[in-house]
Amino acid sequence: MEIALIVIGIVLILLALIGCFVPVLPGPPLAFISLLLLQIGPEIPFSWKFMAIMGVVVVIITVLDYMVPVLGAKKWGGSKYGILGAFVGVVIGLFFFPPFGFIAFPMLGAMAGELMKGANAKVAYKAAIGTLVGLLLGSVLKLSVVLVIAYYFFTNL
Repeated sequence: MEIALIVIGIVLILLALIGCFVPVLPGPPLAFISLLLLQIGPEIPFSWKFMAIMGVVVVIITVLDYMVPVLGAKKWGGSKYGILGAFVGVVIGLFFFPPFGFIAFPMLGAMAGELMKGANAKVAYKAAIGTLVGLLLGSVLKLSVVLVIAYYFFTNL
């Protein structure tokens, strides 16, 4: 039983790493489940305080992953229209055109929102680039958390 849990945990860590770049897979939550699997074994490697902190970090990073592209559009000069377009693009890209739609649609949404507002192409392009920067930042954040979880998983086998 313990070996099966470890194998499943390793598979979850690998899927979590892929999920840092493929939005269909929720990377940090999958990695966190691998830590939970270690808790089921005969020896409990982590305190419940540690698990609670890691759980909160995973929830925060998962929520931020959906917010950062929108914040990127705002930071790079996007108006409410561009921000709304980026948000709509995140939702459409995530649910209807995974995995690549998650990258393209927020950018297109930010650009479309700015153009509908009447902004020139330069402003719309800048908002789209801000969205892309936000997406990349979200991926780096997810990867960081998954690597930390992987470290704790493998050092406590």
